[in-house]
Amino acid sequence: MSVPEAGVPAVSIREVGPRDGLQIEKPVSLADKLRLVEALAATGVSRIEATSFVSPRAVPALADAESLAAELHRWPGIEFSALVAGIGGAKRAVAAGMKTVEYVVSASNGHSEANTRSTTEQATERIGEVVRIVHDAGGRVEVIVATAWDCPFDGPTDPDRVLRIAEQAKEFGADQFSIADTIGTATPGRVGRLIDAVGERVGDFGLGVHFHNTRGAGIACALAAVQHGVRNLDASTGGLGGCPFAPGASGNIATEELVYMLEDMGITTGIDLDASIRAAAVAEEIVGHTVPSNLLRAGDRKR
Repeated sequence: MSVPEAGVPAVSIREVGPRDGLQIEKPVSLADKLRLVEALAATGVSRIEATSFVSPRAVPALADAESLAAELHRWPGIEFSALVAGIGGAKRAVAAGMKTVEYVVSASNGHSEANTRSTTEQATERIGEVVRIVHDAGGRVEVIVATAWDCPFDGPTDPDRVLRIAEQAKEFGADQFSIADTIGTATPGRVGRLIDAVGERVGDFGLGVHFHNTRGAGIACALAAVQHGVRNLDASTGGLGGCPFAPGASGNIATEELVYMLEDMGITTGIDLDASIRAAAVAEEIVGHTVPSNLLRAGDRKR
């Protein structure tokens, strides 16, 4: 399957830098986070994962979730979301005014135990209650499956574990479903096979994908996902990111690099590349170290 030269539907990129990008960094100030959101908003991105309502002891970099959420009204044209790992997090998120909540379920028991101290089955059983809490507050729920391809503790993930979670998410009334390559081991062939299997099992469920670039295949996996019909992709400014509960996990695919590839192929993202590169520079400044993005170093090519 190949991407046609014309008539390709627009792709929606969710910027996850403020959450996934910063969660393993040393805590940065609220003012710096807002400066980053401002730079990201200037790119034209329509969706931003702003924070996570999890234990501040476990993820101190996101301990200011409520304070950040209180400032997001400054950008009314952007759909902000927050990630949660349980019922308590869902309650905190809606109390803070978040209207889009991502509930993460690990497909592997090893990662689920490390991340939430519960099994995959127990985490899956909570989907219904999370959906009820968020829907009662007038919000939307996206179920995200972590370690969809491989787990740092359990090894390769049986695709049927992902498919069963997808079925449960749909049955419990989730609004969207995503699969995540938490430790960056996926390759384009495996990506295509799992995406096709999800589609066959649950149909059109607004499928999204989330790739880490740990082994350098993240952009290739993103392209494979688009070729297999996915139109919702996550990416992180500057390529920042990683999971504190998954040994070896490193940064996400860089937003500016994904935009560079897709726009050059004629696939509309709605994101301005120059502004995206500037946002990556802001991200690098606030974290205080070099970010992984190659495009930030090299710049856009002359057109």
